Amino acid sequence: MSGDLPVEPLKYSAAALKKRLGADWENLLRAAHRWMVLGRTLDTRMTALQRQGRVGFYGPATGQEAVNVATGLATVPEDWISPGLREQLVALVRGHSLLAYVHQLFADQDDPAQGRQMPCHPTARDVHQVSMSSVVGTQITHAVGLGYAIKFRKAPGVSFAFFGDGGTSANDFHAGLNFAGVFDLPVVFCCTNNQWAISVPTDRQSKVPHFADKARAYGFAGETLDGTDFVEVYRALKQARDKAAAGGGPTLLEFVIYRMAPHSSSDDPSRYQPAGWARQANVHDPLARLEQLMTEREVLTPTLKEETVRRAEEEVRAAVAIAEQTPPPPDATMLTDVFAPPTAAPQRG
Repeated sequence: MSGDLPVEPLKYSAAALKKRLGADWENLLRAAHRWMVLGRTLDTRMTALQRQGRVGFYGPATGQEAVNVATGLATVPEDWISPGLREQLVALVRGHSLLAYVHQLFADQDDPAQGRQMPCHPTARDVHQVSMSSVVGTQITHAVGLGYAIKFRKAPGVSFAFFGDGGTSANDFHAGLNFAGVFDLPVVFCCTNNQWAISVPTDRQSKVPHFADKARAYGFAGETLDGTDFVEVYRALKQARDKAAAGGGPTLLEFVIYRMAPHSSSDDPSRYQPAGWARQANVHDPLARLEQLMTEREVLTPTLKEETVRRAEEEVRAAVAIAEQTPPPPDATMLTDVFAPPTAAPQRG
């Protein structure tokens, strides 16, 4: 199931890119590159801060940027995102403030969750992205509920459910996909198969060759894709989204990627990954593959790349500086939004 992804450079003619990405494909690629660089910069910086004890926890999405950025660019404001553990970048691409996200990482008084959710688990109501959850698979049934609400209300939009390969072993996966299939709901199920459910490899998760094959059991289509190829990922997401919005029902997309970093800041992958995994993963770096394609198609120059990296570093550095100067949430907010009507504030005794 995990297999070897192709390592050849991405080869797309201008005509092929126009067909898959649209007439404005050059600017779309540049936008994708900007966001992928920002995501990579954010992961690098926040991982370093966590190691320094300045952030309590971090789960990098390094290696998954093509999927996250393509989702942000292929969706519309009316769509809903139910994330797994690594879709922070989706919210940012869809318009959520980088500063608001960094406030969440520091759990300060400007954190939208008021310091009640662990770092790297943002909520972004402004862009229809619900809070991440560390409970495996629960977001799948939440996304199906959103899909049912969209259909019931005849509202615009499509519901996107994100989960890893390990999430396919959760009860919510089977219940969610079955319900969506039976009721023909506008849901796009996105399995980001990074080949490790923390320490469990894919061949211990399922006997089926591809997780996308499971869609047939629930009566709808599934497709397995190279999740490090931004062009194909965008095409598949856009097609599945448009199909669902037009009443065509759900789709299961499996994006095969390589996890290029530990599962989280609490993980030591050297205890379970085979020797050479990091080297193999780096060969399939989605950012490097995109840059190679853009350079070949003459839409990325060394000067533009250097400027993009510089701006990303400045944006992240500025947001961190503000968040680190922001005090923690006041004690009085501990009961805010907890009780209705609110109870009297607890008294120190």
